[in-house]
Amino acid sequence: MRLCEKKRRIDIMKTFVDILQAKMKEKKSVLCVGLDPQLRFMPPHLIEEMRAIYGDTEEAIGELYYAFNRTIIEAIEPHVVVVKPQAAFYNRSHYAWKTLEKSLAFAKYKGLLRIKDAKCKDGSETAETYAEAHIGEVPFFDDRKVVAPIRSDAVTVDGYIGEDSVMRYVQQVMLHGTCAFVVDKTSFKPNSVIEQLVTNNGLAVWERLAHYVAEWGAGTEGENGYRNCGVVMGATYPEDAVKMRKILPNSIMLVPGYSISGGEGQGGKADDAVVPFNEDGFGAVVNSSRGIIAAWQKGPFACDPKYFAQAAAQAAKLASNDLNAALERAGKRYW
Repeated sequence: MRLCEKKRRIDIMKTFVDILQAKMKEKKSVLCVGLDPQLRFMPPHLIEEMRAIYGDTEEAIGELYYAFNRTIIEAIEPHVVVVKPQAAFYNRSHYAWKTLEKSLAFAKYKGLLRIKDAKCKDGSETAETYAEAHIGEVPFFDDRKVVAPIRSDAVTVDGYIGEDSVMRYVQQVMLHGTCAFVVDKTSFKPNSVIEQLVTNNGLAVWERLAHYVAEWGAGTEGENGYRNCGVVMGATYPEDAVKMRKILPNSIMLVPGYSISGGEGQGGKADDAVVPFNEDGFGAVVNSSRGIIAAWQKGPFACDPKYFAQAAAQAAKLASNDLNAALERAGKRYW
């Protein structure tokens, strides 16, 4: 089977974009929270508790991260629709990787969708193996296939290897109703010089990649008409978000770089973050990470670290309301 010949089972199941839209309507929220545990964000009382049990070990750090994630997930659940663990923060040991596995499972138990921010980059059989593990099924004994323990509902993918990489993920999307976000226009400032390079047809590299995503994602539509193969579109470049939406009118977008504080540092404002949404109020989900999980450390919800969960819940509620107000100002609110 050629890569472009897509096996389709997606039309007999609820897909990622369908479930996402339903959850947005239910919770009146478009917010995704990044689960990016780092020692500098950990409350001292949790650190001491885990050191007392496990000593100064990597196991202590793994258990610390899981206790933190679990508490954060419980606190923010009423205000968010998706969590997004960044795989880099779990790579330090097998204990930390186990924390990722357990955090994904707990988020699912709490009814949250899960985007694994792995930014996978490879081709051929390696890409297929990544895709099976992250959003599909993996080979098992007796020629069976099973859901991988680290499977999430969606994953981020580096698109610069092209079809031989991305189409491996699209195949899993078609079979399992999961989702792939191709990293295209990032939120970093200054922006990637490679993304901004102009190609021989006059388009920037990120624009040309978006056109490829339009080709690769054909046929991944859910019941609501949105495609389950989309892009990462940084909140800090709203003028480019307009161009991106024209290239990808019905693709789902993951929007990082939003700041609750209204644009401090590299964070984008809510009005910028909602630009990728369509007039029906759908088509994107907006991520905030440390502004929520570390809200206890500074800002309007800074508090005694023992109350870090309450601070995260308050920050998530504020962020959700902030984005909803921006959607309403843009004429894109859907309830």
